[in-house]
Amino acid sequence: MTPQAKNSTWLEIDDQAVKIARALAMDAVQKVGNGHPGTAMTLAPVAYTLFQRFLKHDPTDPNWLGRDRFILSCGHSSLTLYIQLFFSGYGVELDDLKSFRTWGSLTPGHPEYGHTAGVETTTGPLGQGVANGVGMAMAARYERGLFDPENKGVSPFDHNIWVICSDGDLEEGVSAEASSLAGVQQLGNLKVIYDDNRISIEGDTHLAFNEDVSMRYRAYGWNVIEVAAKSDGDVDREALENAMEASLLEINKPTLIRLKTVIAWPAPILKNTAKSHGSALGAAEIVETKRILGLNPEIDFYFPTEVEVHVRKVKSRGATLKAAWQNEFDLWRKSNPDRAELLKRLQLKELPSEWQNALPTFSNEKEIATRKASGDTIQALAKTFPEFWGGSADLAESNNTTIEGGGSFLPLASRLQNANPYGRIIHYGIREHAMGSIMNGIALHGLTKTFGGTFLVFSDYMRGAVRLSALMKLPVTYVWSHDSIGLGEDGPTHQPVEHIAALRAIPGFTVVRPADANEVVHAWKEILERKKPTGILLSRQNLPVFDRTKMTPASEVGKGAYILSDSENTPELILIATGSEVALAIEGQKMLLQQGIATRVVSAPSLEWFAEQPRSYRDSVLPPKIRARVSIEAGISLGWRELIG
Repeated sequence: MTPQAKNSTWLEIDDQAVKIARALAMDAVQKVGNGHPGTAMTLAPVAYTLFQRFLKHDPTDPNWLGRDRFILSCGHSSLTLYIQLFFSGYGVELDDLKSFRTWGSLTPGHPEYGHTAGVETTTGPLGQGVANGVGMAMAARYERGLFDPENKGVSPFDHNIWVICSDGDLEEGVSAEASSLAGVQQLGNLKVIYDDNRISIEGDTHLAFNEDVSMRYRAYGWNVIEVAAKSDGDVDREALENAMEASLLEINKPTLIRLKTVIAWPAPILKNTAKSHGSALGAAEIVETKRILGLNPEIDFYFPTEVEVHVRKVKSRGATLKAAWQNEFDLWRKSNPDRAELLKRLQLKELPSEWQNALPTFSNEKEIATRKASGDTIQALAKTFPEFWGGSADLAESNNTTIEGGGSFLPLASRLQNANPYGRIIHYGIREHAMGSIMNGIALHGLTKTFGGTFLVFSDYMRGAVRLSALMKLPVTYVWSHDSIGLGEDGPTHQPVEHIAALRAIPGFTVVRPADANEVVHAWKEILERKKPTGILLSRQNLPVFDRTKMTPASEVGKGAYILSDSENTPELILIATGSEVALAIEGQKMLLQQGIATRVVSAPSLEWFAEQPRSYRDSVLPPKIRARVSIEAGISLGWRELIG
């Protein structure tokens, strides 16, 4: 479908709407007494132009498959987004703006995914939104390959990812990592508007940030368009629209629109100052600013009927865009019945029928590293799940994350071997933080299942992304191999010790550390069925595969902890172990039994899953009357007190 840009010339009523948006930003922050008014005032014409004229969206259907995605990476300027959601009719009302940053409102301090309709991702930690946008753009291309690969023209699966970011976003390392990869991937469907206002909390950004951003992004392989401010400091609407239209014509490179702005324009005293960044402007400054804007300074939260009628016309525009898209989609569906069935399954979040039959079973005849067992499981799943794709931060051979025959996800123009624009193997490079954030973007896009691997010790580099996976409840799978001092000769810089406990400390995140190859298989099964953010921790070294004819079946993994091997008599001692140390516990049990000490071995691959079980089950595994308990895990003891006492 041909991209739709301006739906009319810029009218006086559009200017009035932008003035109203700026006033609402001031009023909302002033009412609650805290927030970030300056950037929301600056970006009012930018967001207005995007939502009213460029963004392909339908406010009556926020989850429309064919929509463009919009990310406000500078989440502290959340009013930039909330005001446009209010204008467009997404369900945010004037009272919600009055309740900004208050408990239970639809307008929390930073945008929260799943809380407010029209919010595509949770942003706040700067740089994450840029990387999420890269992930969404990659997902859009992969999904086009799933559903419409032969189409050389415009497809109903084509759409753009729009991001607004700030100086702070581009100072963060995660945005640099992701932007570099976006250039490699030639993501022409990614459009980033950079609000270059040169102000941060501490003052002029040149205190810490003075490189030529345009040259940096050109070096990444981006198309860069620079837009100067008007002589009075306001956003040049015409130049901005021209830049946005030009970005739509560039389909072989991501675009950065570097927009020079003045923060808090047109506040007479506080514009272009750090004080306007994160504090209410104050009553006197708001009065004078409203006078400059030609608004009545005595009226707060002013939203006249004529502006409401005008801005809500975007619903009609959205309906028209969606109807045109629907015609193309219906033609595609008629011509591609099998792919349409796949799409239906993915939209319903269903798993393939009889997919469990593809899972491998490992013999106990030889030892195998759990990372190798995970790799074999990934191969089996990939044959059944076309939506299953992922990669590694340059450690694929070590993490065993390569999908055999999947092709390298690289742009059409790439001359590298096995390059495929719709490939299933993502080469993240040594960019762990970006990998996590990009996976979040892929998951947010909505249809595919992704995973990414590195050594467990480098999960520290990813923590910001992992925490956001948990906050948003995204079905992202982190494959962390080399999960203990068993990594060996690389030494303490590469040997994780505190990492398991640190990951367990993240609310809403699940850590799974399988004990043997068959536990790995069932761990993957649970991960796919539960559809929640999970880290699977895997050994470098070979481990015994337990004889399940003599021990409890590995299918009990889903309970988080289970009795792997019990004593004939009532146990006097319980050994609770995870991962590679379960085999050590089994050896210990044998020695203790020889000494006449009845010992139970509990394999506890996931303390989070175990905590979800009924009290009756937990007490059956760890009877309260048996207080002699020992936990065995190659890491610090933090987090075990609840089970050990």
